[in-house]
Amino acid sequence: DVPASRLHLVRHGEVHNPGRVLYGRLPDFHLSDDGRRMAQSAAEHVAGLGRDVEALRCSPLERTQESAAPFAERFHLEPVLDERVIEPTNVFEGTQMRRSLMNPLNWWHLRQPSVPSWGEPYVSVAERMRAAMDELWHTTEAGDAVIVSHQAPIWITHLSVAGLPLRHDPRTRRCALSSVTSFERVGDVWREVDYAEPAA
Repeated sequence: DVPASRLHLVRHGEVHNPGRVLYGRLPDFHLSDDGRRMAQSAAEHVAGLGRDVEALRCSPLERTQESAAPFAERFHLEPVLDERVIEPTNVFEGTQMRRSLMNPLNWWHLRQPSVPSWGEPYVSVAERMRAAMDELWHTTEAGDAVIVSHQAPIWITHLSVAGLPLRHDPRTRRCALSSVTSFERVGDVWREVDYAEPAA
């Protein structure tokens, strides 16, 4: 069997979130009007690469399913939901982050940022993302594959592939809304080959 040619990790578009809460895995957070346009831009960017896209997966959350829709329409694909590419858990989910951090009772959750102590370990996120990528690579017969996911899993995958420490400041992530981070695999080794922000 011939494996895939390239795998694109696409972040979802802007979410309608007037309360500015950390929505995490909470249900009923959908794309804003701008977010839908961002998702369309991401699909147009990948189409503009002139490469066949043969497989499409996404996180089961609403915002990623909605961001996958333009890819499904353009490439005539049915998106497959994959729990492994979902947003990490976070104890601050459903709160306004700045307000939560001002409460001394919450400081305990910040005791080990290298893990991180406020949610799913970075190592766990990297492992499940790699597993999803490996499987999709080997089950896509030629052509490209797309996974629509979230900022944290995509950035942690970038760090893992680059051989960099997974510990990081979440404010420094290079993973804009509807960005496209592209990878190729040679043997058992992944390498990042491109990053684009078509919705910038």
